[in-house]
Amino acid sequence: MTMTTLPAPAEVAARANDILDALKAHPDYERLGDSARRYTDCWATFTGYPIIASWNLDTDTGPLFDEAMRVLALKSAVFELTDGDEHAAELVVSAPVDEMVHAVLAQYTLCQRMTAALGIRFVHMTDQERFGWNPGDYTHRCYLAAGWGEPNPRYWIDAATTRSRLQILNQRYATVGIGRDGRSHSIDFTGEAARLVLAG
Repeated sequence: MTMTTLPAPAEVAARANDILDALKAHPDYERLGDSARRYTDCWATFTGYPIIASWNLDTDTGPLFDEAMRVLALKSAVFELTDGDEHAAELVVSAPVDEMVHAVLAQYTLCQRMTAALGIRFVHMTDQERFGWNPGDYTHRCYLAAGWGEPNPRYWIDAATTRSRLQILNQRYATVGIGRDGRSHSIDFTGEAARLVLAG
């Protein structure tokens, strides 16, 4: 497999800013943000938003939406500048930011309408995802080149801290019968234990 040469961060940044400005100017942008923030009521993982310290749906989803749109703009820019290389465009990001990207892309109708109108592509495929964001990596350099300042450390959590927080979360989850990063649980919803959990 031939490896694509990644475009210079400054080149990515310039195109990403154009994309983000166009998205913000679209009449559906506000609705997209509102819908994505509501998505946490429908679905959230055990390993994304919860690694944010003292996570709060009411105060954190707004800033996370902004981060997700920046990421989508960067990924779209890399996709364009590499002639459609989706592997190159699947930038490494922090888990909570990635979860909000999912929430944005779940607004399928709006995303389709906006990207078609603007002639851009949102890029995101689970089979191309890579985790383990760290300061100084390619994503970080593109983000800085875009003039957005340092990524907010509340949401941009490095790989080592992510592993540590997931270990803490899994220990807590285990106390109520939830295992494997939330992929299984031992609650059968009957009997005294279930009544205590439901009353809880």
